[in-house]
Amino acid sequence: MTLADRLAASPLVALARRALEGGEGSWIAGGAVRDAALGRDVTDLDLAVAGDPAVTAKAVAREGGGHAFELSAEFATWRVAAVDGSWQVDATALRGETIEADLAERDFTIGAVAVPLAGGEPLDPHGGLADLERRVLRAVGGHSFATDPLRLLRAARLAADLELEIDPGTLSLARAEASRAAGAAGERQLLELRQLVGGSDPLRGLALLDELGLTPVVLPELEALRGVEQGPNHHLDVHGHTIAVLERMLEVEADLDRFAGERAAEVRELLVEPLADEMTRGTALRFGALLHDIGKPATRGERDGYVTFIGHDRDGAEIVGGLCRRLQASRGLTRHLRTLTLHHLRLGFLVHEAPLPPRRVHEYLRATEPVAADVTLLTVADRLSAHGTGPFATDEAIEAHLSLARAMLAAALDWRREGSPTPLLRGDELAAELGIADGPELGALLAELEAAQYAGEVTTREEAVERARSVRG
Repeated sequence: MTLADRLAASPLVALARRALEGGEGSWIAGGAVRDAALGRDVTDLDLAVAGDPAVTAKAVAREGGGHAFELSAEFATWRVAAVDGSWQVDATALRGETIEADLAERDFTIGAVAVPLAGGEPLDPHGGLADLERRVLRAVGGHSFATDPLRLLRAARLAADLELEIDPGTLSLARAEASRAAGAAGERQLLELRQLVGGSDPLRGLALLDELGLTPVVLPELEALRGVEQGPNHHLDVHGHTIAVLERMLEVEADLDRFAGERAAEVRELLVEPLADEMTRGTALRFGALLHDIGKPATRGERDGYVTFIGHDRDGAEIVGGLCRRLQASRGLTRHLRTLTLHHLRLGFLVHEAPLPPRRVHEYLRATEPVAADVTLLTVADRLSAHGTGPFATDEAIEAHLSLARAMLAAALDWRREGSPTPLLRGDELAAELGIADGPELGALLAELEAAQYAGEVTTREEAVERARSVRG
């Protein structure tokens, strides 16, 4: 099947042709052509149009029942998105007077191929199809990264996702231009990082960021972990450990039956749930793996010859907040990542108490809400990455942690589905029963009653009132 045939077989191409009455003056370009050439399904369509992209997008929206909106005024791009999110079409005005001029301004040769929407042979002036055959990622020209520094990040992401080798000339050019990457808007950097970390091979993607000299520029907090030595529970420095935690996180994702037991299906549903900034909870958890020890360089100390990182969870949460501000992340994503970092040690401190009494389970769930399940999975990956000679790195210690994590995951999923226990009496009712005013004392009593109810210590309204009286003394 030819490239033209593969594109013609796409329902999105058929939709665009109907909407644009054949498609004269429009070209399929970029990722859609690349995916078709690789034999992949075309679920997103990029159109380069000689006219007004708004007119094109609105016509496609009318035909396909989607929603059209301006995606970027700077790049003259409009997007049409399906109501159910199953497809999208981007329409961008030509960069230049002709399609050939447009292709010359694109980032990589594999994306600088265009096929007329109306049908015909591909335009491939820079040898992109041959580069795809050779599995090579090559910049269109020496100006590629200067034109748009975000392309530096995109090079790492595309090479990792598409299993390409970066052309030596492109590699040298990227290294020379690496400092420009910080100049890209924060939200655009986050978009590329989201796709890299959430992609098919985030470990190679991160290794390519290192190879291109981009890690110190876009993720200086991660770069700062290099060379920070740890105690006997760890066999790697903090940076090596962090990458190992991400690697173990990928293993956990791939074998949830082992790590989540009978609740594996529910955990799978949790990980694909949309969170914020076009990121799923699963992708956010991978970010959590990268960021959980970000506070260690600032808190490293030694006591009696033993390396300590006292407070690295709290300091780390603050550093994550600053990183998220720089990348212009949403409040929702920022809060999620900060909370993962803040609580990644909590379950480990409870292992010696296992099996946990219900009150301790409740304390953990209430403290880590709403990331109880997520952070529990993070602790699994963290513990699996400890292969030192210390007491917490033994096989027995690791298995004890995994056993507690499975039990806590089940409790966290129940809490997520059912919420906290329905109070046996309201705050105003309790205040009236005890003759106290609303305030901190009442709040503390209600929290105690919730914990007692979760633990099965009180089951009726009368028992709850009596418990509150006894607590007050």
